[in-house]
Amino acid sequence: MSKYIMSLDQGTTGSRCIIFNLDGKPVASDAAEYPLSCPADGWVEQKAEDIWESQFKVAKNALTIGGISADDIVSIGITNQRETTIVWEKATGKPICNAIVWQCRRTAQLCDKLKEEGHADFIREKTGLLIDAYFSATKLKWILDNVEGARERAERGELLFGTVDTWLIYNLTGGKSHVTDPSNASRTMLFNINTCTWDDDLLKFFNIPKAMLPDICCSGGRIAMSDPSLFGRSIPICGVVGDQQAALFGQLCHKAGDVKNTYGTGGFMLMNTGSKPVFSKNGLLSSVAWSIDGMQTNYALEGSAFICGAAVQWLRDGLKIITVPAESEDLALQVKDSGGVYFVPAFVGLGAPHWDPYARASFHGITRVTTRAHITRAVLDAITYQTTDILDLMKKESGLDICYLRVDGGASANNLLMQLQADNANVIIQRPECIEVSSLGAALLSGLGAGVYADMDELNRIAGRFFTFDPQIDDAERASRISKWHKAVERSKGWDL
Repeated sequence: MSKYIMSLDQGTTGSRCIIFNLDGKPVASDAAEYPLSCPADGWVEQKAEDIWESQFKVAKNALTIGGISADDIVSIGITNQRETTIVWEKATGKPICNAIVWQCRRTAQLCDKLKEEGHADFIREKTGLLIDAYFSATKLKWILDNVEGARERAERGELLFGTVDTWLIYNLTGGKSHVTDPSNASRTMLFNINTCTWDDDLLKFFNIPKAMLPDICCSGGRIAMSDPSLFGRSIPICGVVGDQQAALFGQLCHKAGDVKNTYGTGGFMLMNTGSKPVFSKNGLLSSVAWSIDGMQTNYALEGSAFICGAAVQWLRDGLKIITVPAESEDLALQVKDSGGVYFVPAFVGLGAPHWDPYARASFHGITRVTTRAHITRAVLDAITYQTTDILDLMKKESGLDICYLRVDGGASANNLLMQLQADNANVIIQRPECIEVSSLGAALLSGLGAGVYADMDELNRIAGRFFTFDPQIDDAERASRISKWHKAVERSKGWDL
């Protein structure tokens, strides 16, 4: 009898594998970082080979660390950074260029042109997305237009496209499976979320050969089998879901109106909107949350802040005022507040609700008495202000009163950050015992797809325990903080025009 579920969690700056027992408890894990490259201003790339090799390495290591045999793994679940775009040769499986990361802004001017030409409604009505360099379609178009011979080879059927989930499954199956699920497909700007199919009109619009695209599979169900040479036996892959939708699932946000926010490299807030998409008029995105074999497809409303945990990494690597991210909490607690300093973390522009790719990071309110503790506190504040902006917009769009916000991701371990979030958003924060909920979500989804779990009620019994943070400031103080934050944001917009 197999005892465990392997969860592969492939992120923007590293790969992780967590092995869960069937009670949803992590029993073994391993993780590895790998570099991003920035060959030009606003460009972000990584080697696709590094993505696969690091993910496979940590999977093998996790088995060894846990003393677990592949025979004990009932299924594999996959969750991944979304929108990152990879093109490889069908014959050899070798990438034709570096992966273009979701953060990359190289196609921002093309997106501006498309918006100026009046295509925004056409794109939004089919995809639920805004025209933005964030998504895969313009990245894929850029590769076909700029890598020598790529378009001709694609039209001859020699090249394959995939987001990171597709790339991992392709390698896990020894090249036998070229698939993606709706949660990832709905982030490409090539997928019709009304029909849950690749859209011929969109493919024609972006000039993308359909033969490049992966088949659509369910997020939870029998998806593929791993190549037996990798782990010593073939293991079913029964779950695949984009990282933010995985976190929504792992946070048990299974009902319409449930909301979670992930504090990772970026910040991602999702609301489950049930069996129908909600099309935003104010800059939020609509995506597929997940599709489970034999169950209804769920949709999500999403708002994104491009930089959250990455701002704390910048304190460590760029300013060198901390040595490890956890130091940020102790340093920020040395002062009662930011001393009037506000930070706008627009290193790669601003996401929802501003959607300004030309905004740039800036500090405001620095004086002679400002210390590194104030700077650190301002960086933590900024993470919470961005999240509050998105939460307020989500309330307006959905018409729902949000009583609590479930949180996860590495930065959510920072208790000061979570208290600041409760204060500035005026909402109860609920943090689960296991904050690696993207990994947990992929595992629970895979277990459901493999038949280990009978239904959603069983998942709730497994993973339904939370720590809470209640708001502790008054309305006047909250309003003053948010007003000054918005003033700082306005002064950061359009900087790089």
